[in-house]
Amino acid sequence: MTQSSEQNVIWLTQEAFDKLQEELEHLRGPVRSEVVARISAARDEGDLKENGGYHAAREEQGKTEARIRQLEDMLRRAEVGETPADDGVVEPGMKVTTRFVGDDDTETFLLGAREMADTTDDLEVFSPQSPLGAAIIGFKKGDTVTYEAPNGKELKVEIVEAVPYTG
Repeated sequence: MTQSSEQNVIWLTQEAFDKLQEELEHLRGPVRSEVVARISAARDEGDLKENGGYHAAREEQGKTEARIRQLEDMLRRAEVGETPADDGVVEPGMKVTTRFVGDDDTETFLLGAREMADTTDDLEVFSPQSPLGAAIIGFKKGDTVTYEAPNGKELKVEIVEAVPYTG
């Protein structure tokens, strides 16, 4: 893979990939049909300028079509991988806890795609292509890594823990 195509990859577990595929099929099928039927019914009512049902249905259609395009793009760029081994080595699919050197506070996040995270979690998600994500991949618990933040400042972060994310 080239550097630019690597940055466009979205890493997903098979479960997350299947869930997104299922959502896409649902949106393409029953949801899309229902919205089209509502637009048609509202159009049959007459004057479209002051037809709130028509405008609401058209707005919903726009949101549905945008989500379909987003899902198609994500699934096209997806790289499906197994849940990583519980060996403490940071890689996509891991729940990682870090601490900035000189600070006592820790931060825990999922290294992967937002779509992998359970929506009931308040877990932040960092992309493997983000500055921090790219810097810590391959390192393990106890390692200290230096990386450049988007503002140009060099930061040192210690990896406190790295375990497979189970959702």
